[in-house]
Amino acid sequence: MSAPRVLLADDHGAIREALRIMLETHGILVVGEAADGAAAVRNAAALRPDVVLMDLRMPGVDGVAATREIRDRGLGDVLVLTSFDEDELVFGAIRAGAAGFLLKTTDAATLVDAVHRVAAGEGVLDPRVTRRALAALAGGPGAASAGEAAEAATWQQGERGDAPISPLTGREREVLAGMAQGWSNAELADRLGIAVPTAKTHVSNVLAKLGARSRTHAVAIARGDEPDRA
Repeated sequence: MSAPRVLLADDHGAIREALRIMLETHGILVVGEAADGAAAVRNAAALRPDVVLMDLRMPGVDGVAATREIRDRGLGDVLVLTSFDEDELVFGAIRAGAAGFLLKTTDAATLVDAVHRVAAGEGVLDPRVTRRALAALAGGPGAASAGEAAEAATWQQGERGDAPISPLTGREREVLAGMAQGWSNAELADRLGIAVPTAKTHVSNVLAKLGARSRTHAVAIARGDEPDRA
């Protein structure tokens, strides 16, 4: 498998340099950089990276708007690096179709693994990010983590009765519950006793049936936390 091609988008040159060193040391090809969202879109169009490593707070066009345009134009997948005080921006990036979310404090091994997984078409969800974001979307701190197990069970058993998940089969509800836990395709396959290609197919079906742009977006829709959904 060829090395993933990555575009770095962050308005701090020192951070871009640190990320470049971290990634290239582990065999990942950094094909370009951008200091703002507009440049990220332009460079993604010119370079067609596999993954855009995206900061959310940038001057001019921010990371959320850049993510939306990159995904709408099919210019690459977006892996967001976020901090603990960016919940509202994370919501926007979820809706914009970001494929993954990691904290900026993540270690090199986790970041490299995440880049490979996103480049392979999987989602990457740091539980600390998604719990905070989805809890806040649900209306209160800790709500998502406190109710996570019970909610997963109701998804699997088909007891929620919500319109968004009604088209899903029983197996697809199990896959959705796993997606809410941040499981990769390999983890879904292992825990559900199915083949990895089958897990990928189920994930694709869940996204299509929910009209979701990403795994995180699918979880938000299923929880009823997508106010813009028609």
